[in-house]
Amino acid sequence: MTREMKFGRKAAESGQPGALVIFLHGYGADGADLLGLADPLAPHMPNTVFVAPDAPEACRNNPFGRQWFPIPWLDGSSEAEARTGMTRSVDDLNAFLDARLDDEGMRPDQMAIVGFSQGSMMALHVLPRRADPVAGIVAFSGRLLEPERLGPEAVSKPPVLLVHGDQDPMVPFEEMGLAGRALGEAGFDTYGHVMKGTGHGIAPDGLSVALAFLKDRLAGA
Repeated sequence: MTREMKFGRKAAESGQPGALVIFLHGYGADGADLLGLADPLAPHMPNTVFVAPDAPEACRNNPFGRQWFPIPWLDGSSEAEARTGMTRSVDDLNAFLDARLDDEGMRPDQMAIVGFSQGSMMALHVLPRRADPVAGIVAFSGRLLEPERLGPEAVSKPPVLLVHGDQDPMVPFEEMGLAGRALGEAGFDTYGHVMKGTGHGIAPDGLSVALAFLKDRLAGA
C-alpha cells in the first residue's frame, strides 16, 4: 500500500495549463524548499503547473524535514533500512506521479521532473523504469544509484540534464561524470552543466540552463 504525500502546487500563470513540472526535494527538506523555484521559472513558462511533494518519511536527522529514504552515513541507519525505505518510496512516487497526471489531465510527455540531491537520485532511478517517457529530467547535485542496473532495467529513456556544483561537499562532483557515462552508455540523450564555484545548491546559471532545457522539451509550457 502506498503512502499519500502532501504537496504544494502553483497553478499555470496563464490559466491555460499545458505542461507539468514536478520538483523532488533533497534529504531533510520538504516540497516548499523547491516550489519557490517556480517563481523565477513561471514567467518564462506561463502555461506550466508546478507541483512539489513532501517525501513520505520524516527525516531522521531533521524532525522538521522529510526524506525519501534514510542515509546510513548521515543518520546511522542500516543499509537494509536504506534499501527498504527506497523501495517503498519508489512505489509512493510512482503512485504520486500517476495521480498528478490524472488530476491535471496531462500526458507523460507533458511532464518534466526536477530533482535536487536525494530527489535527483529518486528521479534518475524511477523515471527510466516507467513505461511512458516523460519530457525530461533535470537532476541537480545528485547521483545515479546502482548505475550497473540502468541499462538492463530502463524501459523509457527521457532526455536528462545533469547540473552539479564543482565545490559540492555533500555529493561529490565526480558523481556527475559517473552518472553521465552510465546514462550515455544506456542510450539516454544526456546533457551537463557545471556550476563553477558552487557547493551543494542551485546557482543562478544552473537554473538558467535548466529553464532552457525545460522550455525546449515542454512544448506546452
